[in-house]
Order: sequence, then structure tokens, then C-alpha cells
Amino acid sequence: MELSDLRIFTAVVHEGGITRAAEKLNRVQSNVTTRIRQLEDRLRTRLFDRQGKKLILTPAGRTLLDYADRLLALADEAESALHDKNPRGLFRLGSMESTAAVRLPGPLSAYAEKYPEVVLEMRTGNPTQLANALLAGEIDAALVAEPIAEAKFDWIVAFEEEPVIVTSHDHPAIDENSPVPRTVIVFEHGCPHRRRLEEWYAGRKDLPERTIELGSYHAMLGCVLTGMGAALVPHSVISSFPEKERLRVNHLPTGQNTLRTLMIWPKNVKSAKVEALCGVLEDLGN
Repeated sequence: MELSDLRIFTAVVHEGGITRAAEKLNRVQSNVTTRIRQLEDRLRTRLFDRQGKKLILTPAGRTLLDYADRLLALADEAESALHDKNPRGLFRLGSMESTAAVRLPGPLSAYAEKYPEVVLEMRTGNPTQLANALLAGEIDAALVAEPIAEAKFDWIVAFEEEPVIVTSHDHPAIDENSPVPRTVIVFEHGCPHRRRLEEWYAGRKDLPERTIELGSYHAMLGCVLTGMGAALVPHSVISSFPEKERLRVNHLPTGQNTLRTLMIWPKNVKSAKVEALCGVLEDLGN
């Protein structure tokens, strides 16, 4: 059953017959009659009772009319939304956990105030998970740390982070001559900050003796505070930690001390909702 069949069917009902429906649709009467018969054949049921020149809806026809009106209205709404420059509807946004917790509350609050007809839905994950979700059509855009597969995504720079190694305040300062921490506290594989920490260890030609995986930055910082180990986190995360004064922040060498967070979306697929968030991020960044 095609939308064109439903448009002809509803036109016959609302215009009161084949002749007026044909005029409205700019079709010949025989074509309208044939399409109605083909629709009845396809559905294996009569949609009209023919009483002389009049067509009276059958119970099945009345049932179809209700669905047809709703389907056609939804199709018109979808077509309008594709060409509407005003963001509206569901916006499925993915983000790394640290970005969602620290960086996004301000921009998303501004976005919601500026575009009240958009319903935001958030998913968190690591960059690999979010990239796969984008390609599968499960989300519309995502905030991830570089690098990305540039052949598959368009992007803008959303934030620039400074990754730092944090330890308890009692731990000796870490510099190029000091021993490396023997225990590290990290996210699962795929986390860009874990990868940066592994690169730092590789540059020191060393490895940690023990690796502990946790699922949130505040849990990681809590464990760091007890002296359980060291962690690499965005410096912005520390500002929201209640006991940040009891942490020691160790800066990475030049070349390793920046990590950009990008907003990405599928190549050549930039909706009004995505474009609007790009504008909010750029405005707040200036």
C-alpha cells in the first residue's frame, strides 16, 4: 500500500465521489476508478458500496480512512520537517561521560532555552561506541575526543581539554625524572584519556604494575584521594570534585597536554538540530 493510493482513496471520500476527486487530483476519472479497485484488490476487501452513482464507505473503508488520514498527515509533517530550518523534534546526542558531566550543562541549557521545540535525549559512551552508534543511525551527533575517521564524519571543535595526571596530595610530584605511578585508575579500553596515559607511559618506556578500571570520573578521583593509584583526567573534571584541594595535579609535557573534543555527525548529513547546536557551541566558545 503506497501513500499515493491513500491520497486517492481519501480524496474520493472527502470530495464525495470519483468525479470531484479526479478534478482535485488532476487525474482522469478512469485512473481514479482503477486505483480504487486496485487498492481494494490489494487489501482483499471492499472499501465502498456502490449505490447508483454514489459511493458509500463500508465499515472496512471507515477503518482505513482513520489510518489513512493519520498516515498522510504524518507524511506531510515529515516532509515539512526535512525542509524546516527551525529545529524541532527529538535530538539524540551522544557524549563522553566527562564531557556530559562537566562541559555540556551550560550549552545544553542555552540550546533548550533557544529551541524549546527540540526534545534532547542523551547517551554516554566512549568514542568508538558513539561513532558506531552514529553510523548505525541510533544517534544524530556525538561529542568525542580526537582522532576520528574523517572520511565518515563531519565535525567542529567543541572544547579543548588539558589532560592531567592526578594523585593524592601525599604522592610525590611527577616530573620527567621521577618514578612513574605503579597503579593507574582508568576507564575501559576505548577511552581517549586512558589511551593518552598509555602513550605517556610508553614515552617513559615503562608500564604500570596494576590497572584498575572504573566507570565514572568521580569514582576514580575518590580512589585517587585514598592513595589507591593515579589517574589521567581532563583538568575541567577536577573543578567539580568536592575535595579537589586534597589532590595533586601533575601536568603533561608539551605535545601531550592538549586533547580536543569534537562534535561529529555523519558525513554530509547536517540536520537543523545539529546545525543549531554547532551555533550554540561556537557562540559560547567566543
